[in-house]
Amino acid sequence: MANYVFSFRVPSNYRPNAGTPAEWQAWFGGLGSALVDVGHAVTDYASLGEVGGSGSRMIGHSVVSAEDMDSALALAKDCPVLRVGGGVEVGPVMEAAGS
Repeated sequence: MANYVFSFRVPSNYRPNAGTPAEWQAWFGGLGSALVDVGHAVTDYASLGEVGGSGSRMIGHSVVSAEDMDSALALAKDCPVLRVGGGVEVGPVMEAAGS
């Protein structure tokens, strides 16, 4: 098993609604033991250089454990950001020496 970072991106004009926290809690709960670190929400956004295009912004990240990239993508497929026109960037965590 390896760890994968999920970076959550939404359209730049996205605004959460009253049901958003419950939707995320349900999705995180559905990940079960694959959820290594729920991560953090991002409350503001700025960037340098080309990052995800001008039409989207990052709203948070999490870490999951999965057998391989395909398994990690399968975990991400029901993420709430996908229902609002956003996306999930998925990448393996490289363990640095001494960490």
